[in-house]
Amino acid sequence: MKTVSCPRCGAQAPYSPENRWRPFCSERCRVIDLGAWASEAYRVPASPLTTAEPPPDGEPGENTP
Repeated sequence: MKTVSCPRCGAQAPYSPENRWRPFCSERCRVIDLGAWASEAYRVPASPLTTAEPPPDGEPGENTP
């Protein structure tokens, strides 16, 4: 039977249809991981946003009447 490391705790877990929490080792690890996603604890790194300079006066794109 193939086993994998639980993404949450690192314990070996069977990777088969009999393990209803796969790839996790238990329901507890699955729920903890789901909670981390729900609370936005997992984030994808990104470069800082830069503020665009407004267009010069009279250029298209201004929001003046």
